[in-house]
Amino acid sequence: GRPPLRVGPARQVAYRVVAHQIKRFPDLDLCGVDTSRLEPRDAALAHAICDTVLRRWITLQYIVENYLENEWKMIDPRVRAALMCGAAQILLMDRLPSHAVVADSVEWVKAQAGPRAGGMVNAILRRIDELVWRNSTPGQEVEAITPEENPEEFAAAMKASFRRDATPPLPSDDHGHRERWTDRRDELPLPDGRAVALNAQALPKDPDERLSIATSHPLELIRAWNKSFDRREVRRLALHGMCLPATILNTAHATGPLPPSLVPHAAPGHHLWTGTHEELADLMCTRTDIWVQDPASSLAVQSVADLKPKVVFDMCAGLGTKTRQLAAAFPDATIYASDKDNGRFEKLKALFAGHPRVKVLDWPHGGGEGAAGFTLEHAGTVDLVLLDVPCSNTGVLARRVEARYRFNTKRTEELAAIQRQIIADAIPLLRRGAGAMAGGSVIAYSTCSLDPMENEEQAKWAARWHAMEIARERRRMPEGGPGESDAEGHPGATYSDGSYAVVLS
Repeated sequence: GRPPLRVGPARQVAYRVVAHQIKRFPDLDLCGVDTSRLEPRDAALAHAICDTVLRRWITLQYIVENYLENEWKMIDPRVRAALMCGAAQILLMDRLPSHAVVADSVEWVKAQAGPRAGGMVNAILRRIDELVWRNSTPGQEVEAITPEENPEEFAAAMKASFRRDATPPLPSDDHGHRERWTDRRDELPLPDGRAVALNAQALPKDPDERLSIATSHPLELIRAWNKSFDRREVRRLALHGMCLPATILNTAHATGPLPPSLVPHAAPGHHLWTGTHEELADLMCTRTDIWVQDPASSLAVQSVADLKPKVVFDMCAGLGTKTRQLAAAFPDATIYASDKDNGRFEKLKALFAGHPRVKVLDWPHGGGEGAAGFTLEHAGTVDLVLLDVPCSNTGVLARRVEARYRFNTKRTEELAAIQRQIIADAIPLLRRGAGAMAGGSVIAYSTCSLDPMENEEQAKWAARWHAMEIARERRRMPEGGPGESDAEGHPGATYSDGSYAVVLS
């Protein structure tokens, strides 16, 4: 029989998963990584490899492609998986010996695709390993230069470093890490704010292309942000998308003492979770007055929390996070909730089974992307309609990594059309006359997008074509980028996703 595969179990699992994702990219499979048969240490490594590859896909593919003779798509997905996973471990993961990474990658791909594939992977990963700057010569400390702080000095340093064999003028540790990323062509940013030093000017000269490759965001997304934000903000948004997002709880409606695993978050009414996943799961089983929710997610309901609605409709309820917030914010209201997606709808129904005030409604047949069918039974009866509409997710790219790879302008335009239809379908639900606000009932429209096409322009459309009044318009930008922490040194205590909310009446 075939000799046993001499590859660690963690890498076997991770490489299989990445090979599967390569076949699907950019429509990544979100079912997760099955590590149920692995020991805890191996399970953690398998998850880390897969997560690093998915988060830095564009970065890794760019680096690997520099060493390929054939076109990327023409290469066996198993070979590409070994190259991507190997490069991720060599370049971006600490404390993994390169010789072990190369050996396991070669052995795995030889078993999957033959000796020739193993030779190719061996040669390329060894060259990638040589790309990492190691054992820098100790000397006088040189302060890192950023383009914002000293444009002329930065430009001069960049011009001098364009030579491929240039010695990096910035210090790095024995692992090839610099204290912070400075947007140079010879370094890759890390989620903790540091940078991997390279011994070649490997990244593109063009600033937009370099930012795209360094942070693993599509160039089309970087250019779309350029239309709405200045260069400093675009750079900050791209770096934020690299963060390992914090677990934040909405504690604004807590009725009992908070556990010690929670520390105050920069956003009022929220706390950062510092315990284990197992401890969090146990807590969620025993407490219904606190729940996992980022400050950006809670923005829409917070913006109408002073109103007094008797009937609330959460039309795009998803998994029910904002529905829980609505139930806590409006203890005297009857709350209807629904969602078009069958999987989310079943979870929504299970979450609120037996709840005295939350009624989960079947999505109307023939309702399309909107929900016109709801008006047959509920027309003119609702004081507050919450529309947390499907969107491009560009405000939550640290959490929804797959969303960045699906981004394109055409898809955003299609989403905008769906959003307008949902707004139009919701209007007949509103109660006429006196309602939640002095001017009548209202729609709270929200997205987790940063694109004006999905946000401010939708509010203007509703005002122009449906005579809606715009009020309480708020945008929350992503906060708490790589390496940032609060005054007590808690990473994640300043973290927040991005979102938009507006009240239409």
